[in-house]
Amino acid sequence: MKKLFLISVFFLVTYQTFAQRVDLPNVTIKNLENKNINFLSFKNEPLLIISFWATWCSNCIYELDEINDEYANWQQETNVKLIAISIDDYRAISRVKPFLKSHQWPYLILLDTNQELKRAYNINAIPYTLILKNGVVVYQKSGYYPTNLSDIYATLQKYLN
Repeated sequence: MKKLFLISVFFLVTYQTFAQRVDLPNVTIKNLENKNINFLSFKNEPLLIISFWATWCSNCIYELDEINDEYANWQQETNVKLIAISIDDYRAISRVKPFLKSHQWPYLILLDTNQELKRAYNINAIPYTLILKNGVVVYQKSGYYPTNLSDIYATLQKYLN
């Protein structure tokens, strides 16, 4: 019985370790200049925040605006980069550039109009935030809550070195 329990624990820990490892998907999306960007090109980024958002998602905008207030400090302290991935489809994509002019976010903005990247990460709702350390997901959360910023910052601190 003890052996069976130990074997079960071993497989559970092994499964959780591998189940949480999510590498960057081989998906090509566009930047604001309509140039193709393969998402694998970010594999050498030591710390990367990926935020999925849309122009129609008020919680997404609240979160990205709040992050913007702290982003310069986070970059200086942790050298993190943030990529804001718009999931606006082809009908709404024309709203993204005018929207960004009023928000002045310093993030890299990419467009996932076919939602291929969103599907690759199995995202069902936005806002959705990922933190990657050397191309591996170490943090993920769906939704917007006032405590999100402290959770994100704590994760950045944890994976800084």
